[in-house]
Amino acid sequence: MNKGDKMLNDNRIRVIIGHYGSGKTEFSINYAIQLAKEEKKVALADLDVVNPYFRSREKHGLLEEHGVKIMSSYVKGSGSDLPAVSADVLGPLQDKSSNVVLDVGGDSMGARTLGRYREYFVEGDYDMFCIINANRIETQTVEGVLHHISSIEGASRAKVTGLINNTHLLRTTTVDEVLKGQRLCKEVSEALNIPIKYTGVIESLVNQLPQDIEGTIMPIKMIMREAWM
Repeated sequence: MNKGDKMLNDNRIRVIIGHYGSGKTEFSINYAIQLAKEEKKVALADLDVVNPYFRSREKHGLLEEHGVKIMSSYVKGSGSDLPAVSADVLGPLQDKSSNVVLDVGGDSMGARTLGRYREYFVEGDYDMFCIINANRIETQTVEGVLHHISSIEGASRAKVTGLINNTHLLRTTTVDEVLKGQRLCKEVSEALNIPIKYTGVIESLVNQLPQDIEGTIMPIKMIMREAWM
């Protein structure tokens, strides 16, 4: 099964959550661009009202070039990011022919943003994927990840349906680091009885990963960070 087929098997609304530093926005953008190669209508909503850095809306032009419609919490002309979400998000959520990726603030405060849209989180119509970076202090252990997921579910009133291993050290990531994250994700998967859906990995390591690794391999192009970062 190729990557496109796998992504098309995800439910129409895809919610991506993850702690600051997990690579959530980088994954969301790569995911949306890949999805747009397979689907005509793809919208990416930047719902992160907590973290002012590395926002998906900053890549508005690039995303539109790839056929991805971008929406954000940024209010044009305000000069700052406001803790409010544009009503433009409702259009793609209501349009059954539109594929939606929601990039959501990684803590319980950020997840509260989803409460506004809870009527669209119907079982079988949405997925909520939790990104795990085993190198982040908050998600280095099974207990830490379980606590993170529990707090997100409580705040958003939606259930996590899959895990994404995105363990990295930016451009110094090694295969061993990815596999360390895979072991952690496997334990969480078994504890919650939810699958590992994707393994995000920097492009240069894709061919070095075991072929039987659980979760579809998602090559990550470093879009949010310039080469010097």
